[in-house]
Amino acid sequence: MNPGSVGLPAYVHDGDHAHVSETGSPLARYAIVELADEGPRIVSVALHYDVAAAAARAESNDRPDWVHALRTGYACRD
Repeated sequence: MNPGSVGLPAYVHDGDHAHVSETGSPLARYAIVELADEGPRIVSVALHYDVAAAAARAESNDRPDWVHALRTGYACRD
């Protein structure tokens, strides 16, 4: 179960197994999985947070790819 990321809603990985991950939203995400006799119960949570402050921090660290991802939930593909 991977609902996304609390801190980075999109990214591009160019390594051996290249892939793109995008949530399409700037919200922070996590999931709670409860195991029970009748099967698993999964709760997906999406939260608002100070996206502008996170994007400003990424910008001050010279990470334009993260700025775009934090603001939009989409990976920056050049």
